[in-house]
Amino acid sequence: MIFTETELSGAYIIDLEQRRDQRGFFARMFCVQEFEAHGLNSSVAQCSLSFNHKQGTLRGMHYQVAPAAESKVVRCIRGAIHDVIIDLRPDSKTFKSYTSVELTAENHRSLYIPEGFAHGFQTLTDQVEVLYQMSEFYEPDCQRGLLYSDPTFDIAWPLPINSISEKDATLPLFES
Repeated sequence: MIFTETELSGAYIIDLEQRRDQRGFFARMFCVQEFEAHGLNSSVAQCSLSFNHKQGTLRGMHYQVAPAAESKVVRCIRGAIHDVIIDLRPDSKTFKSYTSVELTAENHRSLYIPEGFAHGFQTLTDQVEVLYQMSEFYEPDCQRGLLYSDPTFDIAWPLPINSISEKDATLPLFES
């Protein structure tokens, strides 16, 4: 695996190191030792799958707080997404900054998202599947979110939003 730190400290794009032959390729997409060598949380408490029918669907911006704060590894396994993370760690030099990365079934990239980050994505194609590995179990009492259009972050979404849950459309604005 090839780990490339984003401009947000602790968040990494993970590319596959493919071993190719006439059949295709083989690549490791998760390894406890490699994650730990980069100082990343290698715990996996649960995995989830998100399926999205239409291009332009938006999910986010979600996170969990202590005692169930979680790190995530996100990978698009069908279609393509514009994946966005926001650094919500008050003591971070990139506090309130965001970055985005395109994750597609074709580029095989994943994004490591540390604790203290909000996460969301917009589908760039129809029929999108996104796989999540989370370091903590889902805890409804620890669930939080921020409005995708919060002017504090001024996120540039690539497409008009044509599908969003009522819950995500009414998430609160960021409060310092």
